[in-house]
Amino acid sequence: MIKILDRHFELSIPHEVIQEKVKEVAQQLNKDYAGKYPVMVCILNGAFIFMADLVRYLDFQPEIVFARYSSYDGLSSTGVVRELMGVNANLLARDVIVVEDIVDTGTTMYSILPMFHDKGAKSVRIATFLQKPDCLKVPMNVDYCAMKIPNDFVVGYDGQESEGYLHCS
Repeated sequence: MIKILDRHFELSIPHEVIQEKVKEVAQQLNKDYAGKYPVMVCILNGAFIFMADLVRYLDFQPEIVFARYSSYDGLSSTGVVRELMGVNANLLARDVIVVEDIVDTGTTMYSILPMFHDKGAKSVRIATFLQKPDCLKVPMNVDYCAMKIPNDFVVGYDGQESEGYLHCS
């Protein structure tokens, strides 16, 4: 049991399971992007470790860029997405893979995906480590999902072998 601020968390997804699920997503991406040079957009800060693990299992070399958006104030979603750091890459006629840690309400993805199309992307797909299908508030298709989970408050994707994802108890 770990305490973070006023909440108690326990291990929910062990490291070994995390790595197995990341490899499965990478295998799907390897199949779909063999011989291609897509742009992978890592949504900071949450997706950073997932992205790092995911890229290690890829058989192709993507262009990696970072972006940061927020729809949260503290622990709850405001429903309004703010761009904190936009994508600084030429997306014209490129395949784009947006990498997120958790898709819950879908608000952030729903708001930012049109921006990639407006920049001329040939295709835009979403890869996420976790999805909370019961939380979706917008029509959303997640193309690559490592795991679907219930609407629990979770933290802590960790690349360390001794850790895993934690959920609020």
